Amino acid sequence: MLDLTDRVAVVTGSSRGIGRAIAVKLAGLGAKVVVNYNSSEDAANEVVEQIAAEGGEAIAVQADVKVAEQAKQLIESALEKFGQLDILVNNVGITRDTLLMRMKEDDWDIVIETNLKGTYNCTKVAQRPMIRQRYGRIINITSVSGVAGQVGQANYSASKAGVIGFTKAVARELGVRNITVNAVAPGYVPTDQTADLPQELIDYILNLTPMRRPGTAEEVANAVAFLASEEASYVNGQVLGVDGGMMAIML
Repeated sequence: MLDLTDRVAVVTGSSRGIGRAIAVKLAGLGAKVVVNYNSSEDAANEVVEQIAAEGGEAIAVQADVKVAEQAKQLIESALEKFGQLDILVNNVGITRDTLLMRMKEDDWDIVIETNLKGTYNCTKVAQRPMIRQRYGRIINITSVSGVAGQVGQANYSASKAGVIGFTKAVARELGVRNITVNAVAPGYVPTDQTADLPQELIDYILNLTPMRRPGTAEEVANAVAFLASEEASYVNGQVLGVDGGMMAIML
């Protein structure tokens, strides 16, 4: 059984959806968790309360991770409260979907800054205590859209493809320090972020999925928990698809 007792985890964007499931899963395995949110304070506090009700320990910390100083404060909050940082899950992600010909520069910039620069900001700060203790697990949430691209998601696909390249590069830098860096690439998972997808697109995605069903946030969280554990100690620089087999067809 996976065991994260005495580990401390920061999960960005964990007030809802996949991030919430990850925070709850890690806490359930014994980790102390920093639940990060940008604007949903009530939702983040609900996650903390759920973790506490299940016997875990967590705090909620506000930070917009695309802002370097706020990302730094997020990591420092974990260190101040719990004295260490063992696991970083870069989960924050937003979409601004539209065809490239209609895409505004602001829609491009905010998606790249949030999804890719936010991952850079948090990882750059988090690596320092991990290097000092010669231990760490960094898990970045990418997407099948970052692996194969998606119509109407030039900005999102570019950001998530960038996360994959970032993951592989940093894995090579930090592996010698006993710090692993991996990515998880979910397929279609119903969340608030995907709630506005047209039904015809959902049907198209599911037709490309051999299992013919959407994934769940908990299934993604299970993969993250494995990569955060000792059982994955020799897994580094990898992209783990949690997509029902979609990439087996698309690539």
